[in-house]
Amino acid sequence: MREPVLDVRWRPDGALACAWVRIADGSWLGVEPAVARHASWGLSDRLWHARAAPGAARVPPEAVALTVFEALDWARIDRIPVLAEPARVPPGGGTAVLNLIATLAARQGTPALAYRGPYPGEQLFLALLEAFRYAPAGVEDPLAAFVAGALTWAPAPFEPRFVAEDLYVQRRGRIEKVVRRGVTYYRPDWQGVRRHAPRRVHDAPDGVRCGLWALGQSLEDHLLLSPDGDLVAALEPPARHAAARPASPAVWPGVVGIVVAQSAPPLAPFVRQVAAGLALDWAPVAGDLARLDIARARVDDRILAVLGAALAAAPGRAERAAIALAALAELAALVGDVLRARAQAALAALPLDAQAAALEAAADGGGAKTIAEAVGALLAEAA
Repeated sequence: MREPVLDVRWRPDGALACAWVRIADGSWLGVEPAVARHASWGLSDRLWHARAAPGAARVPPEAVALTVFEALDWARIDRIPVLAEPARVPPGGGTAVLNLIATLAARQGTPALAYRGPYPGEQLFLALLEAFRYAPAGVEDPLAAFVAGALTWAPAPFEPRFVAEDLYVQRRGRIEKVVRRGVTYYRPDWQGVRRHAPRRVHDAPDGVRCGLWALGQSLEDHLLLSPDGDLVAALEPPARHAAARPASPAVWPGVVGIVVAQSAPPLAPFVRQVAAGLALDWAPVAGDLARLDIARARVDDRILAVLGAALAAAPGRAERAAIALAALAELAALVGDVLRARAQAALAALPLDAQAAALEAAADGGGAKTIAEAVGALLAEAA
């Protein structure tokens, strides 16, 4: 018998009483409709977090209020709502709520929904891809179209499955996402969109494997699953030991520049602020490709070795620069979520008037030169 993942309760008048959805770490997020107001859009639904399934049409006393989002008529969903404080939502929680919206909208026969809120950036775009399919499907640059407000989103909910206490599998015709012990593995292709997936789900002759990749090469596998998501084997790569060595000082600012470019504009100064105290080094990272602590951003040294081999095989300078830029983007993908979470926490810690001023600030610029310098430094370091 599969674990429950969704609990939706309706009032006698047909309105939503509450909805709870289980997220990858096994805890639950709850929606309490029309109980708050937000200065930017008015009536709001509140999002709650509980460690266990609530089992009732009311918020349990141990639940923690996280944030609010634009209120929906849940019986007739007509849009994708704006979320006030994404940083307060646990990992995977945003996509779980989007999947709840997609599930109910699909049941209601809604053909497509639009997002008309602020900051339609890459992170929201990737989250929407997990529970919806964008339209028109043949658009040349779907991310640019999303930023311009030119896409709608057809509900295409995924099937969440808790295979074991520490293993979560997300399916939609195929396994698309896996979470084990806090590490999330993604498919690199979503409706024709390529995403950086250094922690990758990929098909293999013996099933579906989850592991670490760099520049298109598999470094190690961690899990072997059946196509339905059952655990076949947990793979334990041998431990690696090597001393850490500092990266070129110009590389880290370029990584940060890419993270900034992929983040909502108000976060830019805060991403730079939280990243300024970190230094990048190369060293083995057990079970992952990157780890950030208070003072250091540690990236697996095999990435540098793979980059060196790719550069040696490249026919010319332009090709080598393109490979180095791709490697820099992969480094940004590895550390970006942590930097954004820290940046969002720094923004949320400000007084409300300072937060409002930050949200109105002009977009951050000037990153191209820093990124170009980082590409040059990475080329020299990997040579």
